[in-house]
Amino acid sequence: MRAVIFVTDDEQAIRSAIVKRLTRQGHRVAGYESGEALLDALQHDLPDLVLLDLKMPGLNGLDTLKQVRQLAPSATVIMLTAYGTVQDAVEAMKLGAYDFLIKSVDLEGIDPVVARVLDVVTLRRRLESELGRQESQYQLSNLEAHSHVMKQLLEQVREVAENPKSSVMLLGETGTGKEFFARVIHHNGPRASGPFIGVNCTAIPKELFESELFGFERGAFTGANQRKLGLLEKAEGGTLFLDEIGDLDQSMQAKLLRVIQERSFRRLGGTDDLGVDFRLITATNRDLKKEVGRGAFREDLYFRLNVVAFELPPLRRRTEDILPLSRRALVRFAQEFGKPVPDLDPDACRMLERYAYPGNIRELQNILERAMIFCQGRTLTPNCLPGELQESVAKVAVAAGTGSDAVVRVEMKLGQQTLIDVERALIDEVLRLADYNKSLAAKHLGLTRFALDRRLKKADDE
Repeated sequence: MRAVIFVTDDEQAIRSAIVKRLTRQGHRVAGYESGEALLDALQHDLPDLVLLDLKMPGLNGLDTLKQVRQLAPSATVIMLTAYGTVQDAVEAMKLGAYDFLIKSVDLEGIDPVVARVLDVVTLRRRLESELGRQESQYQLSNLEAHSHVMKQLLEQVREVAENPKSSVMLLGETGTGKEFFARVIHHNGPRASGPFIGVNCTAIPKELFESELFGFERGAFTGANQRKLGLLEKAEGGTLFLDEIGDLDQSMQAKLLRVIQERSFRRLGGTDDLGVDFRLITATNRDLKKEVGRGAFREDLYFRLNVVAFELPPLRRRTEDILPLSRRALVRFAQEFGKPVPDLDPDACRMLERYAYPGNIRELQNILERAMIFCQGRTLTPNCLPGELQESVAKVAVAAGTGSDAVVRVEMKLGQQTLIDVERALIDEVLRLADYNKSLAAKHLGLTRFALDRRLKKADDE
């Protein structure tokens, strides 16, 4: 990285040599002959790194360092001296210096220390940028909510986020943004400064899940060569998010229940109960009531988790949000691809709004990322969109979702399609969903098998 570096030393020859050396490496470097001159410069510019001499006439290095920490708290300071002592080094470190270097004729010793400092500065910048992006991304005021169902949901989320202890369950189809909303709840509540620990219950083999959740002591089992902290401890003071909780093994359900009830746990191989303080947020695309009914999910755990439940609506039920979400995604992808942000062609807008999005928001983002790759001008046209969107516009009946959660949307172009056309399109789509099992399709349509056959025959005759 190209850094801003201030070099402060009362010896002009050493100061000039360091300035020239670091300037040749591509940094913007300024030299100052005294602590007073450095402090004056800090009123107008803030450096990434300060090289500060310990022994100077007037304001010495340690006194200067105290004021540097106040004027430029983000700057990293390296102390320089020709005859330093351990006591000087300790005092400088206590005041916030990063390192302590002995000056010599050979300045090569400065290079690895400066390089190490700049690596730290780079990481710090990335972390600050990521934290700032997250803080902005998950702020309730920045979320796209133009549909009534989403406005209502966000009002409820706002109230729950302020309560740091209540367990929350997020329900909804795959791709509706359950993890995103878990992070929204975390970042808009009192636990925002704590960690957010997320884990997908299906991503960890069940034989390893217990050790991942609880951690273990050294010697707890073969291969446990040292203590490992589990997810419960890592979430201390923050939020633990368990995605796909409906797939959790029943033995682990019982152990999780105990943690929720007792607010304590033991590491594997441990003998001490460890208290924990975190908010638990769970998510599933399953109907847990049905899972409880068939014995696949513990009823007592269900009631413990279901303190506050939010059902995230599928994208097809919040069509007013599709275009605002699309425009926001296009801005992000334009930045990533180094392209200008395109306008949306009216026909492309209609195609985006009419599509059923069986994959919900995740599918919408994938569609727009692909569209940005193929968009060559300043306008995103229908040709940039994938074939399934173009086909959906032509279809009268379009299904979204699968199984018992499937929804069939019907669109009739007035003056271009008859009631018979619409009825046949609806029957064909339901048949497709039923894998062409006429008895099942008839059941979905509320007809007898005989009535369905009669309607199909009538449509074929016409």
